[in-house]
Amino acid sequence: MWQEVPIYDRLVAERGDIPAQVRSEAERTVRHLAQVIGPITPTGGGHPQPVRPFTTGQR
Repeated sequence: MWQEVPIYDRLVAERGDIPAQVRSEAERTVRHLAQVIGPITPTGGGHPQPVRPFTTGQR
């Protein structure tokens, strides 16, 4: 889609492909974090255990 837009081609020529650079840096950061803290596995979008609201006197 973006490659068909002439202004995008001109901007890439002038400024570089910023979205591709950002994507590459984000992927590099994720790889680095995976080395530091280990792989992150999704938990289905919630907490592993139900979270109860805190009330005074509750432990």
